[in-house]
Amino acid sequence: MSGAALALEAIGHSYDGTVEVVSNFSLDVGAGEIVCLLGPSGCGKSTVLRLAAGLEPLQTGLIRLHGETVADGATGRSEPPERRKVGLVFQDFALFPHLTVARNVAFGLSTLPEPERTDRAREALAQVGMADYAGAYPHALSGGQQQRVALARALAPRPSIMLLDEPFSGLDARLREQIRDDTLRVLKRSGAATLLVTHDPEEAMFMADRIFLMEAGQLMQSGPPAEVYARPASAFAAMFFSNINELEGVVKEGAVTTPLGPVPAPGLAGPAKVLFRPEALELRPLDGAHLAGTVTEARFIGVAWLVRVAAMSEDGKALDLQVRMTGGHPPAVGQRMSLQLDPTQAFVFGA
Repeated sequence: MSGAALALEAIGHSYDGTVEVVSNFSLDVGAGEIVCLLGPSGCGKSTVLRLAAGLEPLQTGLIRLHGETVADGATGRSEPPERRKVGLVFQDFALFPHLTVARNVAFGLSTLPEPERTDRAREALAQVGMADYAGAYPHALSGGQQQRVALARALAPRPSIMLLDEPFSGLDARLREQIRDDTLRVLKRSGAATLLVTHDPEEAMFMADRIFLMEAGQLMQSGPPAEVYARPASAFAAMFFSNINELEGVVKEGAVTTPLGPVPAPGLAGPAKVLFRPEALELRPLDGAHLAGTVTEARFIGVAWLVRVAAMSEDGKALDLQVRMTGGHPPAVGQRMSLQLDPTQAFVFGA
């Protein structure tokens, strides 16, 4: 963490001294890097961002910006938000309704001479494609335009660190994709170290260079998106990113026997859970060599079909499995099919 633009070291926070919402949490963000803090609602991720911004007093741990300590829980020292020189973007955008777009963006530049403030505001608005709206008022803008203005306001002081808390959650799905794509390009061009809080796994995988996954105030796993998705460290991590199929079994001699065949489980013994995503299953014509099942449902989800299949294990246990199919058409409801599992895409955890 020594070379990080933002470093949180073993920070902790509780409200009213009783409810611990963040516990022994560490994170680092390098210059020009986008790190997504991901987790379900109430896991403590927004509290982490507020601590980094100086909006909450740090109770335990250290916070460093470019190697300089700005908050120390042991001594109670905490630099105020305005002295941390970070850019902040929140879910509600918090634009001043009585100020024009240009004045909103220039609001945090009070230490600069007026001509420079105006130039800096124009520059920031141009960065986000809103230069033509400098004289408009927030009420005349769409949600996506307001988000761009909020981003421009945060970028105008040229901060080396950007903190964004669920900035796209108030936008409709189609607009959200466009705005986050634009925001990603703007943040990368700015070179700022960025910490983005989100509860949306798809958003985190699209935006992040690295993901830090939280549950109940603690770090569960961190790494590049592809690594966190493909090699989850826990059942929680596996289940958070997508629909999941779950089987139970017992590990013997390094593998667990399942109705879909053996799955390697090195280093484990005893009862285990086998988790695998719908894309790890393949539907095939009945062949007698693989588990057979009956198609009960097929739903088109835009780029693929999600097919549900009812099957029965050898010991008489009913199985309800999901298969993700890309391309072509799904089998008809009621059709009997064989199911083949790719064991390299299955995750085994001790029960």
